[in-house]
Amino acid sequence: MSLTLAFIRNEVESQVYQISLHADDERLADGLSMAELESALISCEIIEHYPEDPRGESCLALGFADKKPVHVVCGRNRARHLVLITVYIPSTPKWKDPYTRNR
Repeated sequence: MSLTLAFIRNEVESQVYQISLHADDERLADGLSMAELESALISCEIIEHYPEDPRGESCLALGFADKKPVHVVCGRNRARHLVLITVYIPSTPKWKDPYTRNR
């Protein structure tokens, strides 16, 4: 089963996801609460897929927490549940806008 919006939303709503230490550190550094992160994931869209990632399939999800864009790289853990790999607020110079990378 691939990473889908339905899978991400279900895992968050069911509270069966995992957040990596790195993602939690990044979340805190960006001043995001867990409630904001979960809200962004419930209403997210997948903007990039990484099906061939050597560590396993992953994707980049974009959601909004109180109008603040939030990027979350999502994957699966060994139990096949959602794992949040990293969390950040997209900004220049890497991102033109929340949807577009600067190349």
